[in-house]
Amino acid sequence: MTIDGIGSWIRRRAVKSRGRDAIVFRDVGTTYDALADRIDALAAGLLARGVAKGDRVAYLGNNHPSFIEVMFATARIGAVFVPLNTRLSVPELEFQLEDCGAEVLVHGAGLDAQATGATTATEIRRIVVVDPVTAPDYAPPSWVEDYESVLAGAGPLESPPETSLDDPSVIIYTSGTTGRPKGAVLTHGNLTWNALNTLVDYDVTSTERTLIISPMFHVAAFGMGVLPTLLKGGALLLQERFVAGEALATIERLRATFISGVPTTYQLMMEDPAWPTADISSLRSMTCGGSAIPKKVIDAYAARGLLFSGGYGMTETSPGVTAMPAHHSAAHIGSSGLAHFFTEYRLRDPATDEVVAPGERGEVEVRGPNVLREYWDRPEATAEAFTEDGWFRTGDIGFADEDGFLTIADRVKDMIISGGENIYSAEVEQAIAAIPGVTGVAVIGVPDERWGEVPHAIVTLAPGHSLAVDGMIAFLRERLAGYKVPRTLEVVAELPRTASGKIQKHLLRAARPRD
Repeated sequence: MTIDGIGSWIRRRAVKSRGRDAIVFRDVGTTYDALADRIDALAAGLLARGVAKGDRVAYLGNNHPSFIEVMFATARIGAVFVPLNTRLSVPELEFQLEDCGAEVLVHGAGLDAQATGATTATEIRRIVVVDPVTAPDYAPPSWVEDYESVLAGAGPLESPPETSLDDPSVIIYTSGTTGRPKGAVLTHGNLTWNALNTLVDYDVTSTERTLIISPMFHVAAFGMGVLPTLLKGGALLLQERFVAGEALATIERLRATFISGVPTTYQLMMEDPAWPTADISSLRSMTCGGSAIPKKVIDAYAARGLLFSGGYGMTETSPGVTAMPAHHSAAHIGSSGLAHFFTEYRLRDPATDEVVAPGERGEVEVRGPNVLREYWDRPEATAEAFTEDGWFRTGDIGFADEDGFLTIADRVKDMIISGGENIYSAEVEQAIAAIPGVTGVAVIGVPDERWGEVPHAIVTLAPGHSLAVDGMIAFLRERLAGYKVPRTLEVVAELPRTASGKIQKHLLRAARPRD
């Protein structure tokens, strides 16, 4: 028996869950059968516009039903979905679109400037999502097609290309450790097995009402929330952008049962004026990833009778590696939990290549059907990412107890996690190095009460040059997403370096002790 890809999920689910809501957006529901029809119409429209199996279709937009429709429509015809971060600058978007060779870009009506800037020098076909609620009089330019018109004008979907679990389904760009992002290619099988891991370890049910507050262009939102819920037949409650008070109101009004977020989102909710009186009694499950959950956040939710299920993962693992069962969380504070049911990890000493004993630190390496096969058009990076015996090198250092509860201790790749967003210091350093007069630069994460940590820049300057923080910020805002731009700057006489010239960031971090 050959099992096909995720593109058939909604059509199959439409028969099993006919008449039940698949998506609720702005309090308006879309049933599984209606969603299946829209997905098939869009798939037919893409085929009619020359999109073939293996072609890339990119999406730039906030949380919206069209994100889900485009993702499944591309999967339905064997094309590859490329979600783009709406917070990226035009040069960053342009690089990703060119790198993946996108044939089509679907984007929100409010993102015309970014889409235009990123595609001016390309031949990418553009389809705009017109939201009649926010843009009733919007008329797209003649060279851009209206999304609803594409669906309305599509014929029946006849004989779509066959897909298998081994075919690529999604390309998600990860911030680059060498200054350029890499496209992680996730197959239909990767996404399917991650969804199964989530169903098993977080006990997702067919009556789930999953509130999506994190951007769906991040793998955590659609990998741990969207896909498992739809596979099981539950309903997605989409919040276009995260606003703490609105999230609390939605939980109360629509009786959300499951929510997945990062520590910052949960903290903002507990700090909102509506928190003391908000009825969140419908919630039965909350997952949290990205970084450690502050104790004050844990305590605030525990006082309302709610426990967090933590976890550890990354884009390359679709994203789950470990999950913390909620009933174990109090006894294992700081731990990321146990390996997902169909995934395994090991800890290996990078110096000796030996697997370490419980309690000892080693690099986390992962193996399982949810682990990516390759980086897009990066054979050398792909080869470097795997051990000779097939384990994926995460670059993270951790330790585990006798039962396998994993704790992440450090990040070898110098990644900064700010409010759930991954920031690789090399990418920011490359941008700062282009500022006239900068002779050396290091970017490190420093503690921040709201965002967990934020980037901090330390630079050396050539004689006769000066640099103020406002000037640095202005320079970087034209080149990087806002969340990547350091708000603080330190000018030093020299940076600590090894004999080979490598900056010793551990010494810089030691000079700024973390909370």
